Amino acid sequence: MVDERLNRAIEQVAELVRGAQRVAGLTGAGISTESGIPDFRGPQGVWTKNPDAEKMATLQHYMANRDVRVRAWQTRLNSPMFEAQPNRGHLALAELEKKGKLTALVTQNVDGLHQKAGNSPDRVIEIHGTVHEYMCMGCGDQGPMGVVLERVAAGEEDPPCQQCGGILKSATISFGQNLIPEVLERSQAAAANCDLFVAIGTSLGVYPAAGLPMIARRTGAKLVILNAQETPFDDEAEVVLREPIGKVLPAIVARM
Repeated sequence: MVDERLNRAIEQVAELVRGAQRVAGLTGAGISTESGIPDFRGPQGVWTKNPDAEKMATLQHYMANRDVRVRAWQTRLNSPMFEAQPNRGHLALAELEKKGKLTALVTQNVDGLHQKAGNSPDRVIEIHGTVHEYMCMGCGDQGPMGVVLERVAAGEEDPPCQQCGGILKSATISFGQNLIPEVLERSQAAAANCDLFVAIGTSLGVYPAAGLPMIARRTGAKLVILNAQETPFDDEAEVVLREPIGKVLPAIVARM
């Protein structure tokens, strides 16, 4: 009986995708947990298990406290994000793009796994930035993260910018740091111009990304939510699926 209900729900989502002209997706940490990257706020989340770790992602603490930066660089050096591979959920979204359905993919993730899976970089909107690049908080210099991680591995605990001596961090959006306006505008335009919005592995609790489903709904799009826990927008959705993303997304795409 459970499988019957699940199959009906998967078919319902597949039918919505088949009938859509422009599908926009929003992904959160839940799609990458199957690739070995822990989420932040879930039962086994990084911040749930170690609240102090949140300081490393808070701009005020990062800029003011060298010890926080030293811990952050050691964490980056050993981050599973650099070795992680796309899982079946990521690959299904890449396939959906190849089938001509997925027109935009907004992600709250910073791991780059959508591009690695085969989604076009110009279709992926990294609303919270990327861990694969560094940025200088002084002069704005940016470049590949590997260059700075080599310096950390060689013994530099808190490597300064080689251009201006300023503080370096990953090119991700920390708490207390503004989103890049152009990136936010692209994500809002993607939501406003789709006829089906699919939220995947996100609690829809962190704004402004959490506001995208309502932008889509206001412009007439239908909403599908694939997430392990309840979200504030479940009542707005045509379909809500709680099953593992790596299980249901490939099943949906296979029915295209």
